[in-house]
Amino acid sequence: MDTLNAPPPRCDPPDAGLVEAVLQELAVMLEALAGDEQFNDAIDLHSLPLDDGAREQLRQRLGRGEIEARLELAGLTYIVETAYAGLWWVRHADADEHTVFEQIVVARVPPLLPAHGADIAAAARRLGAELSG
Repeated sequence: MDTLNAPPPRCDPPDAGLVEAVLQELAVMLEALAGDEQFNDAIDLHSLPLDDGAREQLRQRLGRGEIEARLELAGLTYIVETAYAGLWWVRHADADEHTVFEQIVVARVPPLLPAHGADIAAAARRLGAELSG
């Protein structure tokens, strides 16, 4: 065989192994959620050495679900359901739209979405006062 004219060996991008490792970990976490509805965990993508290409590959592999939420909390937070129920892509940006944190949350509902008890009580008082006033 003429090795001088042979095409170079095909190599996967260096981040491909990391993307697969993240997907494997998510599969284990999703299995835990299936067995325990109180399960709640996350993988912090911001702390992993993923470049933009690997992050996009991960996003494509997970796909997109039906639910999307946008919260305004000292910047914008985007929560997008993936194609896998229980896996949520969460990205928080500062006022300049720079990513502050990005994670994949494994939970029935991401912890940022449910209203807090104190907020509900304050809302009830406020609506009650508005209706009686």
